This record gives sequence, structure tokens and C-alpha cells, in this order.
Amino acid sequence: MWFRGIFKINSKEQNPWKMALSQSLQQKLLQKLSPQQIQLMKLLQVPTANLEERIKEELEENPALEVSEDDHEEGTGEDMKDEFESTEEEFDTEGSEEEYDNLDISEYVNEYDDDVADYKLRDDNYPDAEENRITPHRVQTSFHELLIDQLGMLKMDERRQKIAEHIVGSIDDDGYLRRETLSMVDDLAFRQNIETNEQELEGLIQQIQAFDPAGVGARDLQECLLLQLKRKRNGPLSVELAIEVLSKYFDEFTKKHYDKIQRGLDLTDEHLKDIINQIIRLNPKPGGNVADTNKGENYVVPDFFITNTAGKLELSLNTKNAPDLRISEGYKDMLKEYDRGTKKDKRQKEAVLFIKQKIDAAKWFIDAIKQRQQTLYNTMHTIMDYQREFFLTGDETTLRPMILKDIAERTSLDISTVSRVANSKFVQTEFGTYRLKFFFSESLSTESGEEVSTREVKKILSDLIEGESKKKPLSDERLTELLQEKGYNIARRTVAKYREQLNIAVARLRKEL
Repeated sequence: MWFRGIFKINSKEQNPWKMALSQSLQQKLLQKLSPQQIQLMKLLQVPTANLEERIKEELEENPALEVSEDDHEEGTGEDMKDEFESTEEEFDTEGSEEEYDNLDISEYVNEYDDDVADYKLRDDNYPDAEENRITPHRVQTSFHELLIDQLGMLKMDERRQKIAEHIVGSIDDDGYLRRETLSMVDDLAFRQNIETNEQELEGLIQQIQAFDPAGVGARDLQECLLLQLKRKRNGPLSVELAIEVLSKYFDEFTKKHYDKIQRGLDLTDEHLKDIINQIIRLNPKPGGNVADTNKGENYVVPDFFITNTAGKLELSLNTKNAPDLRISEGYKDMLKEYDRGTKKDKRQKEAVLFIKQKIDAAKWFIDAIKQRQQTLYNTMHTIMDYQREFFLTGDETTLRPMILKDIAERTSLDISTVSRVANSKFVQTEFGTYRLKFFFSESLSTESGEEVSTREVKKILSDLIEGESKKKPLSDERLTELLQEKGYNIARRTVAKYREQLNIAVARLRKEL
């Protein structure tokens, strides 16, 4: 049905069944990222530890991209030609007839004659610097592998072995068995078709709780500490008293209500002190001392290196995990051969159009890697200049207030780009390895009006708490007064917030006898 006019509803006659229909043209200005920009944004977020894996994925997907190596066995133009002639049906080009007719590869041939597309991450003038740097790697046995090894030392039939393996698999990385026994009975029945009961499971759990490290397989912190103390029962009297304290007065102990414990067990101050010393030496996370099941948490691969040479800071990127890339010689030879040829049928043009698409994708990826490295270097160099005093001295109190906007303005980058660079990246200095986010902090004004980093305030707060008397720890109010005496305008609630961010307990829980 065609409408020749526009329906209108006037103010005098309002009909709910009539609608106002109109047609108009509008112009809108939209910002849309190109596929290449999206690829760059994703590469910026990838830390150096995972960059090699990302490059390998691209190498597998794009045959026109290859690793630049002296001993690389290069394919010839004839080899590539034979390959494409034998797999004509595999070409998946989106080219139109016009693209086939107007196919021009002179730009590609001229460009790649000069090896412009080759890309090296390493500087051949300084090879020793790269070789001397050691990239850490995982050689540890994981926590669960350690438990499985000990499980193999128990004599049991195949059925009980599977049940025990299920129990070990339910133990978390801290060493605790937080799953309900009845839930594990149901899992074994439905998933492995093994019928068991809670009594049998409890018996196997007690056997697993005898494994190393001590305290493994506990259901909660109280049981974990008791398991560790029971292995010391042949020790001093304070061990037996510690077991009694944790069994009868666990809540009072965790809240440091020591006076109630003393009255309940008729303990002297000396006995109570010995009991506390026995308990605080125990490990609340028995699985934490063994290699973690997450490989990424076992070591840190720095993305940057900062060295101090006679007061001059030098920055370098970690390129150990990133291979050098280039456009495949075989693909370039194929284009040259096509350019020299006279007879060019549609099948050859389809093959060359496919090659062009792959070469373009490879070139975009190489350019993205180049731009990634340049963006990382420029951003880190700006951070290094901004926090120069810290990188020279290692003193946290010299850190200047710095937010993402400060670096974005100096590098002429977008704040989101700086955020992507700072996320999951590490820098190695002579004072240790730090997250890039460590150097970003808000500002706080002093009495003189000077702006200082909140990191500096946290460092002073940490030093005050570290130097306090543990028999009479400093309250948040007293810490606020001490900071104000040093010239920092800060409220008590801010001190409490910073203390929590430093994972420091309140004064009552820091008290010691």
C-alpha cells in the first residue's frame, strides 16, 4: 500500500487510532574504529608474557606471515604456484568482477622489493643485552600434583582410589576442603557411578588430612590450625594448651579477647604468651606455600627494564618472547611472477587477490606490533620521566601524584590507551619489579598547599604502624593526629580507608602481649 500524503493529528480532533507518518533524511557524524585500530587496542592489552602466544596464533591463521630467521627455509614462487593451482577450490575471495578486471599489484611488488615489511624487535647492535636477561619459567610441582603423589602411597582398591582422587580434586588452592560431604557423595554417584556414603568419605578425608603440608583437607580455619597442632603433641605443654584454647575459645582468640581465655582456663600471662606464640607460627593457608595451580601466578615477566647508568636512566622493552616478523618470501615471489606474466586468466587473478588479502592482513599485523611497541615505549618513558626521583632512589615517598590524564596529556594519547598500557604490565628496576599501576595515585594537599601522592601518605602510615608498640597499638584517631602533625591534611575516615587498602587490621587486632 502506498501513502501519498502525511497523516496529521491536530489539537481539535485527537484520534488514538491515527498516526503521524513522516519521512526525512538526516546526516550523522559517527566515530567507528577500523579493524586495524581494534587489533591495535587488543595488542596493547596483551602483556609480554602472552605476546608470543598471540603472535603464534596469527602465524597459524595467516600463511603470508612468517618468522624472520636466518636459517628459515623459504618457499619459492614455483612452490607457491603449485600449491595454489592444486587448491583452487579453497580460495575464499570476496572480490567483485571489477576487482578482478582492475587488479593492480605494482604497488605491492615495488614495496616489498625493499623488504619494507620486514620487522625486527631486537637491535642487532646490542645483542648481549637481550641474551643476558633471563626469562623465568615454571619448573615446580603443583599443589594438587603433590597431593596425588602422596595418594599413590596409600594401599587401596581402584574404587576407593577414585573416591580419594575426587576428594583431592575438591581441595582448593589454599588447602581447604570447602565442599559438603553429602555433595561429594552425590557427585560420585551421578558423575562416576560410584556409590558411597558420608562415613566412608570421612574416613578417607582423615587419611588425606595426614598428608603434607600439615593442615591440608581442613574444612575451616579452626580445623586447619588444630590439625597442625596435633602433629606437635609430643612437644611442650603450650601445644596442649593451644589445642584447648582453639577447641573451646576459638572465637575469643580470633577477636583477641585474651582476658576471657585467661579467666576460663586460669592461665598466667606467661602461659598465654607461649600459647599465642605457638598458634601464630601455624600456617592458615597450607596450600599457599606450594606451587600454585595457576601458572600465570608463579612468576612475573617484566614488560620493561629500567637501568641506572651513573645517574642516567635507560629504558628498554622486553622483546625476549616476541619473534621477528616479515612477509613470506614465497608470497612475494608469487606476486612478482604474476606481474611478469602476460596471460592472466580469472583463476590466476583469484589466487593473486587471495594473496593480496593475506599480505594486507600480515602487513596490518606487523604494523600493529610496531605501533604497540612504540606506544608502550613512549608511555613508559613518560612515566619514567614523571617519577624520575623514585627510579633513581627507590624511595616511595618521592613518588609524585600521577593519574592517567597526566600521562595522556604528555604523550598525546587517549586516556583509554594509557589505561590499556598500564593494565597487566610490569617494569623491572634495580629496586624490584613493579606493576605500572603502582605509580598512579591521587594527590593530597599539605598545610603548605603542596600536593603530594597518596602513595607517600600510605608509606608514612605504614611506617608509623610498623614502629608502634604492639602492646599499645595506635588507634586511627592517633594515627590521624600524627599525620596532621607532619603537615598532611587528612581525615580519620581517610586514614581508616588507607589502612584497609594496606591490609592492616584495626588497633585491637594488632595488639600483642
